Amino acid sequence: MFELNKTLTYQGFLLFWKQIKDFLVTLGNIGCDFSSVLARLLRLNINYKEVVEQSKKFAYDSLPISLTIVGMTAAIIAMQLAPELAKQGGADYTGMLSALVMVRELAVVMSGFAIISMVGSSFASEIASMSVTEQINAMKVLKVDPISYLIVPRFLAGILFMPVVFIVSAFFGLVCAGLVSHYCADLSLLNYVTSMWHGLYVRDIFIAILKSSVFGGTIALISCSCGYATRGGAKEVGLATTKAVVWSFLAIAMWDFIFAAIFYL
Repeated sequence: MFELNKTLTYQGFLLFWKQIKDFLVTLGNIGCDFSSVLARLLRLNINYKEVVEQSKKFAYDSLPISLTIVGMTAAIIAMQLAPELAKQGGADYTGMLSALVMVRELAVVMSGFAIISMVGSSFASEIASMSVTEQINAMKVLKVDPISYLIVPRFLAGILFMPVVFIVSAFFGLVCAGLVSHYCADLSLLNYVTSMWHGLYVRDIFIAILKSSVFGGTIALISCSCGYATRGGAKEVGLATTKAVVWSFLAIAMWDFIFAAIFYL
């Protein structure tokens, strides 16, 4: 007798439907948490002490890995870019191209990836652990608002201090690219700096700062939301952390596309 529920087509459809359902539920949770955060911000229901504590994770704890990733990536790009430009007689354009790549895209995106890996995953696992061990329910019993105490400070820390990480990382990346260009293509540092300022505009810097602020808030919101919605046990904590990282990477890519389409298309 033919049984539909045992066919590969049916099992594949169930798996696909499960993924779609999980996507919609996660998206709905993020939207609800975002509206709750906005409501508390409008009422100035902010735990400033906790904001300072979470800001430390964004502006200090994540800075070494951000500098390492951005610096190494900038050096690798300059190592390949500068000699080729020198062969074509365009070595003086190395600084301009490095500045454009670094400020518009590389520094902010790579810093975002570093913060997702270190800070975002930490937020998700921390709040998910609190959720599965009933600590969030205990906060509600004690009349402590979990959204105001857990999500709002992290959201504000991401908005305010992701730009700081971006600025420091971009400067460090440009220095690394300049030094590598000097040793690989015999480009003088003066020519590099002069070329850099010819191609870099204040508008690009402000757009990148705005982009980094949006990235920081998005990473914090998604990570906290995935952790806050966690139910079950230790397995679900790991799944929530993975989901937060994947969704944050996806959101960064989508925001980057939106900013490029709005400001540079």
